[in-house]
Amino acid sequence: MPDVDKRQVRLVEKNARGFQLTLNDGATLDARHVIIACGIGSFAWRPAPFHDLPGSLASHSSEHRDLSLFKGKQVMVVGAGQSALESAALLHEAGATIEVMVRAPVLRWLHQRPLLHKWPMQPLLYAPPDVGPALVSHVVARPNWFRRLPRGLQDVLGSRSIRAAGSAWLKPRVYEFQIQIGRFVVSAVPHEKRLKLRIDDGSERIVDHALLGTGYRVDISRYGFLSRELLASIQQTDGYPQLSSGFESSICGLHFVGAPAAWSFGPLMRFVAGAEFTARAVFEHIVVASQPKAPRN
Repeated sequence: MPDVDKRQVRLVEKNARGFQLTLNDGATLDARHVIIACGIGSFAWRPAPFHDLPGSLASHSSEHRDLSLFKGKQVMVVGAGQSALESAALLHEAGATIEVMVRAPVLRWLHQRPLLHKWPMQPLLYAPPDVGPALVSHVVARPNWFRRLPRGLQDVLGSRSIRAAGSAWLKPRVYEFQIQIGRFVVSAVPHEKRLKLRIDDGSERIVDHALLGTGYRVDISRYGFLSRELLASIQQTDGYPQLSSGFESSICGLHFVGAPAAWSFGPLMRFVAGAEFTARAVFEHIVVASQPKAPRN
């Protein structure tokens, strides 16, 4: 990728020419269009009982690259998706004592059914990105179809397509530690340099650390580089920007791609598989917007 500028953007503001970007070295840039493609790192979600705990007692799975530092520790893993289950397996294999707490009534696994994922059934039931259940996958793979569905149906299909689950190849690695199904932590408080957890059934655990594989919740206000005035002008729903067909927000020239576009275009936006559709849509929109308007007679 040529001409990559590795400076960080500290602030994005609206100005008369479009936008002004202030960089971390104090330099400024002007732009007619700004495309926010900053991923989900800012959206790591910590359940309420863990909000005010120090990082030494509770951390999100996204904060770690090497779980061997928990060797010999007692760790509670919270969550039911791939990040929680794979982190639990890695912790166990690194020598930690593990318990997993799953709020859902069942632990789900992603697996391909031999009869449904073979010719001739597979192309009929699943679109190539393979995001979402049978048949729904074809709608998810076509974001312009998805965004024209009634809002209520979009919400149902969207949540159905991204339910927390672990990959089937992980199953043999989770049988050697305890998994509590249908249970959740109601309070978490420091206790003599450790962490005391109270569970919804009234029981308690004292552990060295809580590892939160609790996923991400989009909230563009957590992008610290967007000015307050800019944020206040962006039409949003539950932290998601409302986007046009060109991924443009309610502020002309300001685009959001990736997970923040999921409210407008569906769950495909949360995956790399959505990049091709996104790139084409944004490119075509900017090309059209850049063309001079024909004079009126």
